[in-house]
Amino acid sequence: MADGESGSGAATPRKRADARRNEATLLDAAAAAFVASGVNVPVRDIAARAGVGVGTIYRHFPTRADLIVAVYRHQIEACAEAGPALLAECGGPQQALARWIGMFVDFLATKHGLAEALRSDTAAFKTLHAYFIDRLVPVCGQLLEAAAAAGEIRPGLDAYELLRGVGNLCAGAGSDPGYNPRHLVELLIAGLRVQ
Repeated sequence: MADGESGSGAATPRKRADARRNEATLLDAAAAAFVASGVNVPVRDIAARAGVGVGTIYRHFPTRADLIVAVYRHQIEACAEAGPALLAECGGPQQALARWIGMFVDFLATKHGLAEALRSDTAAFKTLHAYFIDRLVPVCGQLLEAAAAAGEIRPGLDAYELLRGVGNLCAGAGSDPGYNPRHLVELLIAGLRVQ
């Protein structure tokens, strides 16, 4: 990559707003393609969804691993940023928590085929799990603490444990089309409420 042109000597130039939007559109298209067809979906299908040429995808993401990592990080960031926003806009912290967990379930649905990819020897995948934990556990913890402080859920719940439980409930969705993880997760979240 070229150095920034501002002469500031910055190591990593910031992308223009339109470039960030274009990349986000491409990553959203890739995520939708992963949901529909798995992470091995042909790049031409992703390009068609995004309304760009195949060369554009390869220019941004030279390897499939680069694209998978970028989609995963993009979705983690969207999920992480949604937590505080939901706290500000929802009718109460428990409602914000329930909506955020719903987003988390949607995020997990995009992992169709990702588990196999993560088991590969590709160096790009090695830090993804830690990134996931570092970004999402604190957001979940903030939502849990706010809901507990409002007296809406039981106090003392562990964010990592909750996310792991939700992940386990979502794990069966790929092998059984009749399995509805969202319903089970809704029951789990309802069980957190103070009676």
